[in-house]
Amino acid sequence: MSSRSVLANAIRVLSMDAVQQAKSGHPGAPMGMADIAEVLYNDFMKHNPQNPAWPDRDRFVMSNGHASMLPYSVLHLTGYDLPMSEIRNFRQLHSKTPGHPEYGYAPGIETTTGPLGQGLSNAVGMALAEKVMAAQFNRDSHAIVDHFTYVFLGDGCLMEGISHEVCSLAGTLKLGKLICYYDDNGISIDGDVVGWFADDTPKRFESYGWQVIANVDGHDADAIKAATEQAQAETNKPTLICCKTVIGKGAPNKQGGHNVHGEPLGADEIAATREAMGWTLPPFEIPDDVYAGWDAKEQGAAAEAEWNTRFDAYKAAYPTEAAEFSRRMAGDLPENWEQAANDAVKSIAEQALTQATRASSKTALNAFGPLLPEFLGGSADLTPSNNTFFSGSKYINSNHGTDKDFTGNYLSYGVREFGMSAIMNGVTLHGGLMPYGATFLMFSEYARNALRMAALMKIRSIFVYTHDSIGLGEDGPTHQAVEQIPTLRMIPNMNVWRACDAVESAVSWKSAIEKKDQPSCLIFSRQSLPHVERDAATLANVSKGGYIIKDCAGTPDVIVIATGSEVQLALEAAEQSPKNVRVVSMPSTIEFDRQDAAYKESVLPAAVTARVAVEAAIMDGWYKYVGINGAMVGMTGFGESAPAPELFEYFGITTKAVLEAIEQVTA
Repeated sequence: MSSRSVLANAIRVLSMDAVQQAKSGHPGAPMGMADIAEVLYNDFMKHNPQNPAWPDRDRFVMSNGHASMLPYSVLHLTGYDLPMSEIRNFRQLHSKTPGHPEYGYAPGIETTTGPLGQGLSNAVGMALAEKVMAAQFNRDSHAIVDHFTYVFLGDGCLMEGISHEVCSLAGTLKLGKLICYYDDNGISIDGDVVGWFADDTPKRFESYGWQVIANVDGHDADAIKAATEQAQAETNKPTLICCKTVIGKGAPNKQGGHNVHGEPLGADEIAATREAMGWTLPPFEIPDDVYAGWDAKEQGAAAEAEWNTRFDAYKAAYPTEAAEFSRRMAGDLPENWEQAANDAVKSIAEQALTQATRASSKTALNAFGPLLPEFLGGSADLTPSNNTFFSGSKYINSNHGTDKDFTGNYLSYGVREFGMSAIMNGVTLHGGLMPYGATFLMFSEYARNALRMAALMKIRSIFVYTHDSIGLGEDGPTHQAVEQIPTLRMIPNMNVWRACDAVESAVSWKSAIEKKDQPSCLIFSRQSLPHVERDAATLANVSKGGYIIKDCAGTPDVIVIATGSEVQLALEAAEQSPKNVRVVSMPSTIEFDRQDAAYKESVLPAAVTARVAVEAAIMDGWYKYVGINGAMVGMTGFGESAPAPELFEYFGITTKAVLEAIEQVTA
């Protein structure tokens, strides 16, 4: 048995032993892809186990995330701070080795994977970020951004529709430093995939504009190495290396079958596997010579030191660019951000703009964009409708020709809402760029799993959604969002804002930009909305998510809470009602809930139990603010196709309806 096979077998034994001890897990793919991992990490990967955040490291993504014991094994063996105790603790509470790779747990895990296809999509974002950052920062003889993104993926990743979205775009963008290893083992949970996955995968990827290296023996180290060298040499196309493998390779009685995919091998089969491999050590013991064969600390430190020398030379030649690169890779905002951003909000307030909040979003982008060269904007083929192309935007992939200018900061994603959102997450994870991407609010549904992953990973991706309600009008209920706003608020760690005017639009953008550990959904209207006057104290409270936008003399008889376009209805009702009405604008229930008890009591005093909520969306989430005896004005079902004013009248989202609700709760 070759020394390479012994090194690969270390992955196999750690994977099968950890799964066996956890009594759950997926040994098949780690055992089947062990030889590919051994070649990749020992011959190609540029990484430093002692500094997993080194900016110019290669990125590795395990897209078929159920095979998590493969990256955990490799990280342990190569010298990352992932001790054997964590391998033993696989899939247990609070371990660094959860059932699927999770960003922020084990060092060296670049993204959270598990929902198939999303790791691949994140990797496209990482490769895109590498190419953009290289174009923005590299100079002649000073290449400080120069690394690959490697992906392991399986049949399931390629069956998921998102793989088409992102791989088509990756080919169009010519992301030549993206290299994917397809674990072509022909097996999924239900058995032999030929019954449900008969695609000609090489032809599919060739049609995308990828380099495809087909029929590589995934257990032949020389073949894997040659394919990887060929992939690296092709700088104008991403590469798919189709590796023929045996799932569960090494398990003499179970390899090649679907039962090895997602369940422990069992004590007898593990014993037989050890015997077949000639592996005599007990579980969780690795020979010193195997550790030595995997150890990447010295080589990684040398690679980083060489980069540091190059970066020092770059810093001497281009000190401004070097400082900017360091700031952006750290995820820090510019030093002048706070004052400049506050000044921008104040200026927008003074303009007293009456316009659709989607237009107000662009106003905010025009104010903040010049402060943030890290912006990487985009839209899923709705740029003119989403208003996301601001005065400082520059297309990467202009539709006026085929050339790609990666010094730009704006991307047309095409009709790929899910792919766009997952790519944005990869861009964020790479570092150095702050992505925002837009579509209609209704089509957040297509992207929902990527939004959830952003929130789970606690990363700053900014999702922009326009056409926020039945106010969309004639396109009808297929395009009119009714349940999306409340369900987006239900995603843990998601920052959700629905603005009522240009001021709240600007504050929502400022909030999203400043949330380093949280993604944001910014929700804007199609229809024009009037400016609301605020004094300085009121303006300062907008950032708290909920605030008194119009108060009454003395103790309120009733509090009306509204968001977005419905704030104007609440204000009109307050003017017309004989009651003492306080109007609270609550653009972000998430941010309001974060405030201390004293502030929340000052806005929504417990003694005032007569309350009304107004929002052109499904209303169930508002009970926590108005109580079970409160009144609500909003949607209870889907919309209709008609001009927006007629729809608001038809569905009873009117000033009259708010007045009737006030009377109801104060009777």
